[in-house]
Amino acid sequence: MLQLLKRYWAVIRRPSVHFSLGFLTIGGFIAGILFWGAFNTAMEVTNTEKFCTGCHEMRDNVFAELKSTIHYTNRSGVRAICSDCHVPHNWTDKMARKMQASKEVWGKIFGTVDTPEKFDAKRLELAQHEWARLKANDSLECRNCHNYDSMDFTRQSQRAQNMHSTYLANKEKTCIDCHKGIAHQLPHIPPGVGPSDSPGQVVPAPVAMAKP
Repeated sequence: MLQLLKRYWAVIRRPSVHFSLGFLTIGGFIAGILFWGAFNTAMEVTNTEKFCTGCHEMRDNVFAELKSTIHYTNRSGVRAICSDCHVPHNWTDKMARKMQASKEVWGKIFGTVDTPEKFDAKRLELAQHEWARLKANDSLECRNCHNYDSMDFTRQSQRAQNMHSTYLANKEKTCIDCHKGIAHQLPHIPPGVGPSDSPGQVVPAPVAMAKP
């Protein structure tokens, strides 16, 4: 093994026969720029709404639900797309999230949620994964757009004022604790396992399945 490493190092440090060091340096620099540009372009493409809703599992389920919420249509015309809520903006956290999300490809390949029935059966599990992720990172994606220091409490309801000025201010709670279901339909949560960290949140009843 040691001999192999020595031989490899000798090849690496040997001067090029046909190209100058300057040519190789400039060529490597240009190749690096092209690679970095292509890499970042690919990352941006995977952050677009078109890419996120390219499969019917997302387009026909969660994206359809998003369209009825204030995050999609509102008086100011500012619309959040999938990546705004599910991908952090800073580079390191974004890369970590991309690697984590790559396993979702397996769900597409094996048809884990390829029908509405399968999706509803997995809805609670999928939601709990996302709630836990947002809880762990202090609702980082929410803070892509929402800033506590910029909140005008006088334009909030009394309940929202109380929650934000206490639990959010002292960091006892984070956004996802009270805003589950803000952009997607809440799953049915069986009795006894409901989130205790979401005061006042209405847990939906199970969807009645039509008998054949």
